[in-house]
Amino acid sequence: MAAVSNAPWFWIVVVVVLALVVALVSGLIIARKRRISLDSKAATEVERKPKGGGYQTGGGIALAPGGEAHPVEDRPETDGQPAVGDDAAVPRDSPQRTVVDVVLPEAEPAAPVEEIEPATGRMERLRGRLSKSRSMFGQGLLGLLGAGDLDEDSWQEVEDTLLVADLGAALTGEIVARLRDELSRRAVRTSEDARAVLHEVLTSTLSTERDRAVRALPHVVDGQKQPAVVLVAGVNGTGKTTTTGKLGRVLVAQGNTVVLGAADTFRAAAADQLQTWAERVGAEVVRGKEGADPAAVAFDAVKRGIDQSVDTVLIDTAGRLHTKTGLMDELGKVKRVVEKLAKVDEVLLVLDATTGQNGLMQARVFSEVIDVTGIVLTKLDGTAKGGIVFQVQRELGVPVKLVGLGEGPDDLAPFEPGAFVDALLG
Repeated sequence: MAAVSNAPWFWIVVVVVLALVVALVSGLIIARKRRISLDSKAATEVERKPKGGGYQTGGGIALAPGGEAHPVEDRPETDGQPAVGDDAAVPRDSPQRTVVDVVLPEAEPAAPVEEIEPATGRMERLRGRLSKSRSMFGQGLLGLLGAGDLDEDSWQEVEDTLLVADLGAALTGEIVARLRDELSRRAVRTSEDARAVLHEVLTSTLSTERDRAVRALPHVVDGQKQPAVVLVAGVNGTGKTTTTGKLGRVLVAQGNTVVLGAADTFRAAAADQLQTWAERVGAEVVRGKEGADPAAVAFDAVKRGIDQSVDTVLIDTAGRLHTKTGLMDELGKVKRVVEKLAKVDEVLLVLDATTGQNGLMQARVFSEVIDVTGIVLTKLDGTAKGGIVFQVQRELGVPVKLVGLGEGPDDLAPFEPGAFVDALLG
C-alpha cells in the first residue's frame, strides 16, 4: 500500500479527481444562482403585464424614468383616485408614472333628418301622375259629352267608358242617369259646360259623410295622454310597409312623435325597410325576431308608445292573402291584443289600384275580419282605371283617405275628391 501511495501516478489521479469534484460543485452553484435570477426576472415581467393578456394598444402609456416605455392597463378612476389593482399603489400624478393622453376620434354625427314636403296640396301637385287615367277616363268622357246632343249610341259609349275604368255596373248606371238628367236641364253648348257638369257629378259621387282625415292624433284617457294607434293591413305586394313609412314621414313633418311597430315578422326585409324609413325622419322602430308573434310585437310597440308619451303608433302588419282564413284570423288577433292596452283609432286597408276588381274582393274580406276605417290606394299613377276610387268607396262605405302616386318618399297624398276629379279631367 505504501508503495502505491509513493507512486507518482497515484497523486496525479487524486489531483484530477479533486479538480473534477470542485468543478462540479462550482457548476451546480452557478446554475442555481442563474435559475434564481431568471425566476425573479419572470416574476417582474408578470407584474408588469396587463391582466387581459398581451399588451394593450389603445390605452395610456406610462414612461419609466429612463425613458423606457412599458404598457399599462386603462383603468377607470373613481373620484380622482386610481382603480384598485396592480398599479393602485402608484398615484397617477407620481413622477414615476407619466400618462400620455390619447386623442380618440370624434363620434360620427347622426345623419340629418330629411326635409319633408308638406302634405297639404300634394294631390294638386301630383296631378300629372294621373295622366294614364286622364287620357282614358276623363278625356274620353269629355269628348263624348262635349259633342252636343247625345244619341243612344253616344250614351252607350259613355257607359262603356265608365265600365272600362272600373266603376262597376251599378255605379256606372247611377252616374249615367245623373248625367242625363243634368244635361237635359242645363244648356250645355261647349266642352267647358260639359266639363262643369261632369266635374260636379263625379265629385258628388265621391262625397261621403265620413271623415277623410287619418285619425292619428293622441287623446287623453283617465287624465293621461295616450297615443293614437293606426293599424295598416293588406295583401302582399300592395305597398303596406312603404305606406306605413310614408305616413310616419307625414306625421313627423306635422310635428308629431311616432313609433313604428314592425309586426310583419314573417319577412325580415319588412322590418329592415321600416327601420330605414324611421331613420330618415327620426322616428323609432319596435321590432321582434324573425318569425316572432306579430301580436306580441304590436303589443310591445303600443306599450313603448304609451311609456314614452308619443303621439302616434303605426303598426305594419304582415301581408296576407284574403283567401287564407288562418292568416285573416291572425290579423284579428293582432287587433284584439293591441286593444288590451289602447283603442285602435284607425285601420287602414292598403289596396293596389292596378288590381281592379280583385282589389275589391280583397277589401270585402278584410272588412269582415277587422273594422276597416279607411282605404289607401297605392300605385294609382300606374293604372288607367281611376274608377277604382269610386267603386271601392261605394262598395265598402269607407272613405279613401290616402293615395299613392309614385315611388318617391313624399308621393303619398291625402285624398281630395275635387283635386282628384280635376286631375282626371285635365
